[in-house]
Amino acid sequence: MTAAKGAAAAAAALALLALSVAIAVTVGPAGITVPDAAAVAWSRLGGPPSGLTPIREGIVWDLRLPRALLAAVCGAGLAVCGAVLQSLLRNPLADPFVLGVSSGASTGAVLVVVLGAGSGLITLSGGAFVGACVSFAAVLLLSRLSGGTTAKVVLSGVAVMQLFSALTSVIVFSSADAEQTRGVLFWLLGSLGGVRWEDVWPCALALVAVVAVAVSRARELDAFAFGEDAAAALGVAVGRARLVLLTATALLTAFLVSAAGAIGFVGLVLPHAVRALTGPGHLRVLPASALAGAVFLVWVDTLARTAFAPQELPVGVVTSLIGVPAFMYILYRGRPRAQERRRMRSGSGSALARPAPDRSPHPPMGGAR
Repeated sequence: MTAAKGAAAAAAALALLALSVAIAVTVGPAGITVPDAAAVAWSRLGGPPSGLTPIREGIVWDLRLPRALLAAVCGAGLAVCGAVLQSLLRNPLADPFVLGVSSGASTGAVLVVVLGAGSGLITLSGGAFVGACVSFAAVLLLSRLSGGTTAKVVLSGVAVMQLFSALTSVIVFSSADAEQTRGVLFWLLGSLGGVRWEDVWPCALALVAVVAVAVSRARELDAFAFGEDAAAALGVAVGRARLVLLTATALLTAFLVSAAGAIGFVGLVLPHAVRALTGPGHLRVLPASALAGAVFLVWVDTLARTAFAPQELPVGVVTSLIGVPAFMYILYRGRPRAQERRRMRSGSGSALARPAPDRSPHPPMGGAR
């Protein structure tokens, strides 16, 4: 892809994102139009009065616009984290929640809501953020004690995720009343209801910082796709790069989970779809994943809040309904290659016994390395 085509594609994606946010703000029973939403935004940014009633202006500025923007930020952040982790861990099924961050955030939120931890000084989002950081620290410690390889990071994440999920269940079922249980469970499934501007800015700043870090290390991520040994041979400081990128993605996930709850499958599915369009180079994959994830979650959240109006679905439920079939397709797509590798391994003995003519550029399986 030439630079001109890349710039045109980026401009088109940004225009699609802006249009998606504008349309999402208009969807609902209040009868808001795109020009109304634009007038309100321009008025709040220093322009002339919008001409709408205070109630309609409040619906746009205080309710729908921050929710749509946070959906875009969460979708972008989760997709970028998924793209980084899939390359860093060399696991096509990795996503931000493989580190157990969402489970730790859930435990922190439950401690605040149910047990009143922090004596009123810590909000639900603050408790979720603290829990996410604690769970990530536990993953790093456990993986380092067990050897520090990428496989150990994944296994440590699974173990920590199960631990904090169990702790959350114990707290909810032992101490929460019925109303608290419903509220906590709804938040844990992923919810963008009740979003305020105070929730948007920290997540947006964290997204910008982490995307900048990831893009600056795009060539290192490209090298990780060939394995840690190959990356080291290419001059990558493997341990340092892995620590920086894991820390960045975990902290961004902590910000997003603390604001919107656990929204799964965005980081799993979107990077695969983007790579099919842009190729594997991370200088293209990372920004494209951010834009695709932002547009995707804006529309998913719009569907979640309107499909069964006036009832609202947790946005994590909708992403799971979409993501599970995509997850199954990813597994199915990888099956033939796995079978081919098994056939090659099973035939390596006969190939060694009867060497074929040396017409292939690749050495026979099991040959000298």
